[in-house]
Amino acid sequence: MSRVVVVVGATSGIGRVAAREFARRGDRLVLAARAPQTLNDVRAECAAEGAEVLVVPTDVTAPGALAALADAAVARFGRIDAWVHTAAVTAYGRFDEVPGRIFDQVVRTDLLAAAEAARVALRHFRSTGSGTLVLTGSVLGHITAPYLSGYVAAKWGLTGLVRTLQQELRDLPDVHVCLVSPGSVDTPIYQRAANHLGLVGRPPPPVATPERVARAVVDCLARPRREVSVGRLNPLMRVGFTVLPGLYDVLVGPLMRRLGLADEPAPAHDGVLFAADPASEAVRGGWLPDVGHLLRTAAALPASAGTRLLRRVR
Repeated sequence: MSRVVVVVGATSGIGRVAAREFARRGDRLVLAARAPQTLNDVRAECAAEGAEVLVVPTDVTAPGALAALADAAVARFGRIDAWVHTAAVTAYGRFDEVPGRIFDQVVRTDLLAAAEAARVALRHFRSTGSGTLVLTGSVLGHITAPYLSGYVAAKWGLTGLVRTLQQELRDLPDVHVCLVSPGSVDTPIYQRAANHLGLVGRPPPPVATPERVARAVVDCLARPRREVSVGRLNPLMRVGFTVLPGLYDVLVGPLMRRLGLADEPAPAHDGVLFAADPASEAVRGGWLPDVGHLLRTAAALPASAGTRLLRRVR
């Protein structure tokens, strides 16, 4: 029997790739994000894979929105087997220079909305006795970096929340809570970030593909794990942060300024924190070459060249 999977944050990055992969596996999908038009685009992508899809435009920070999303899923499909929550925003700036409303909105979106999603999903799973909740954390839920205080605070909070939930659910062996914690990922979150630092943010290397992280998310439904780290340097950074905190603090600032920020100036702006921007919603952020696209293009070149040659012969 196909699973019923709710994917929140389905219009860009990791969530969009995960939705496509669930569709390929024959799951029935409930897709949620803020932008209705982009949601419809993703629905078409998943329907092309043969999936039955319900889209529910949802602002995760709106009171009652996630409960309404769950109600819509149950009304359409009768149950929820898995809930994948990937919605996130970020903001650049020194803590004392970031407006309070910006900091609060990052925490509201990345931590409090994720907590509400967990509350809604777990109530449903407790009533049915089974289900899997996948939340997307970050390596910045275990270490810190300057100029990202709201995001770091939210992801640390999310890490603590997940551990608590895992402890509280020990009486329900068929209910699972998984945390997928990537390092830098090639998604548009950096371009979509609020900025009060004056410089454009970018993902410090090494940068993973959203496809790699999405595979970890999808795999959690088949093999639930407490936490999955995605990123070659994540373990090293966590060890340095814990074992050599003084040295870590000396190095992290210069490394962030050199690798995590571009020389390109950025005016102060709110990014997508308070309103969706459909034009910026995509799978990739453009920080890595799309190898799949390059391979498909290369594979098409001989056929294209052959067609042109035939036309000339004729």
